Amino acid sequence: MRRGCWQYLNGRKWHMLLSHLLIFSFTVSLHAQINSDRVMLMGRNALYYEDYVLAIQRFNMVISAKPHLSEPYFFRGLSKFYLEDYQGATDDCSLSIERNPYVEDAYVLRALCLVRQKAYAEAERDYLRSTAINPRNQGSLHNLVLCQMEQKAYERADSSLDVMLRQWPKEAEGYTMKAQVCFARSDTAKAEEWIERALEVNPYEGPAWSMKAMVTLNRGQYAEGEKCLDKAILQLPRNAGLLVNRALARAQQQNLRGAMSDYDAAVELEPGNYLAHFNRGLLRAQVGDDNRAIEDFNFVLQQEPDNTIALYNRALLLDQTGDLKGALRDISAVIKDYPEFWAGYQTRAQIRRKLGDIYGAERDEFKVLKADMEKRTGTYKSRARTRKKSQRNPEDYNLLVEEDTQQPDREEYTSQYRGHVQNRQTELQTLPSYVFTYYKRPSQLSSFIPFHRTVEQFNQTGQLPLPLYISNSEANASEERIQQHFADVAAVTEVLSDSPETTGLHLRRAMDHYHLRDFEACLSDLDRAIQLQPLVAISYFLRAQVRCAQVASGGEGNATIPLGQALADLQRVTELEPDMVFAHYNMGNIHVQLHDYDKAVAAYTRAIELQAQFPEAYYNRGIARLLMDQREPALRDLSQAGELGLYSAYNLIKRYSK
Repeated sequence: MRRGCWQYLNGRKWHMLLSHLLIFSFTVSLHAQINSDRVMLMGRNALYYEDYVLAIQRFNMVISAKPHLSEPYFFRGLSKFYLEDYQGATDDCSLSIERNPYVEDAYVLRALCLVRQKAYAEAERDYLRSTAINPRNQGSLHNLVLCQMEQKAYERADSSLDVMLRQWPKEAEGYTMKAQVCFARSDTAKAEEWIERALEVNPYEGPAWSMKAMVTLNRGQYAEGEKCLDKAILQLPRNAGLLVNRALARAQQQNLRGAMSDYDAAVELEPGNYLAHFNRGLLRAQVGDDNRAIEDFNFVLQQEPDNTIALYNRALLLDQTGDLKGALRDISAVIKDYPEFWAGYQTRAQIRRKLGDIYGAERDEFKVLKADMEKRTGTYKSRARTRKKSQRNPEDYNLLVEEDTQQPDREEYTSQYRGHVQNRQTELQTLPSYVFTYYKRPSQLSSFIPFHRTVEQFNQTGQLPLPLYISNSEANASEERIQQHFADVAAVTEVLSDSPETTGLHLRRAMDHYHLRDFEACLSDLDRAIQLQPLVAISYFLRAQVRCAQVASGGEGNATIPLGQALADLQRVTELEPDMVFAHYNMGNIHVQLHDYDKAVAAYTRAIELQAQFPEAYYNRGIARLLMDQREPALRDLSQAGELGLYSAYNLIKRYSK
């Protein structure tokens, strides 16, 4: 699909849509237009330099100022596409199309996103709309055929290819895709005809040579297949799969040096290529390069820990290199999965003898002898020279591996970009609760500033020595500050001995104890403050946060009781201050800890109703929904969190979209 995708991303010029602006004042509207154009340009620049996080922020600003424009939605969707947030990109393309249904590129981008989500029928409809707007878009027709093939709608694919061939009869691509359709229908003879026509039109058509090689290799014509692959690789030098296939062809002709060279090149191009590592490991073992063969099988087992054939090969190699315990471990794992693998018992018996376990060795040998006596009949069958990837018979441990089905490669849209925040690993856990604190780290979310009037009003009373902040990224107090807290506790205690009924002093000392991590003393002061003035929401919020801190630090054996008490305190906060969004958010976090995900979702939803631009609430609601196996709404929540600046959400989107 690469060709079709790049055609709409490169070399396009975009224009702002101004026809629906209401002109109240020439000067004001001109000033607003300049600002919007400038921010839009900044977003486009960020997109060009592949800084997708910054680009989304800029397009958000344009959308906030002028939500009727279609262009910023499209470009925000394109940014999300590069971040692999395909659902979020789909939604943005839909919003763009709602505002202007005549822009071809929005349909193309949405179709690409739908393809990534395997929604091929919906993608086909978008490609049909795209080709209706622009019938000469070869890329859209190309991708349309692939979507139809994915749905096994071969008749429709043939019809679409006929359109392509009528418009571009001198393009070999249409003929090779015709061959693909024939292969899908198991009509190899007709496929060969289309391949030859493609090579007549363009003798340098790499995919056609690749298909021809596939046909000849399936017939066992390895020398002819290698020649075809030579020509395919000459045109497609960055295709690791072609190198793996040529290595197989060379190995079948006993050209081990050439095969090894191809496997090395394939691994260099595609370090995660399973077949290249596995087959190279076999060849290295065959030529006595045992240690490097072990490295290849280690890689295979990292990808597939239960791959018994790789385990058996590694066991043999570890035995030869003197790691007998490792060999015994691997061979025992193989026998556990295949209890009738008699060669494995024989191998383990030899390893056990080397380790001095004579009894264990004799026990394995007896099993082999008994099985041999019971199996008197049977005929020997000549073994194949390769095995399919899905075949896991350990008796075929030394056979080279090939793909299960030999289908022609389909081009896919692939590109590498820096700044891929979605590749940073993110654990499936909720973000921290918000707390009242004297110390906070700078927020990574410039679009969301935690604020509530109750805290601001309380700070204005001057009852605390430092401003109180709302934060979910609390910083530690410095050593100097810690000493000041100790001194303040002593000073406040002395004053309270004369004025024990002063609520503000109890709150002040509670904050000192909190930052000194003396939670028991902190709770004592908060209990007293609430007893003196039961209508102060801040006291209940603080008491809930301290109880949660106790649980988090392991200070409470049974977490259910303090968490339940914290929920009661937060509920009281919402009664006193119904719009305290952070109380609802924290309640959601506690419900997640208690595995009550329905209530967690309800709490986060209430927080979002109060503050629609609350990224952590979307993120945590997405986590709760993932834990409930509600994948689609969860991914929408994570997409919204990413859109609002919480970019760790894109890693989860990437992981749980697959």
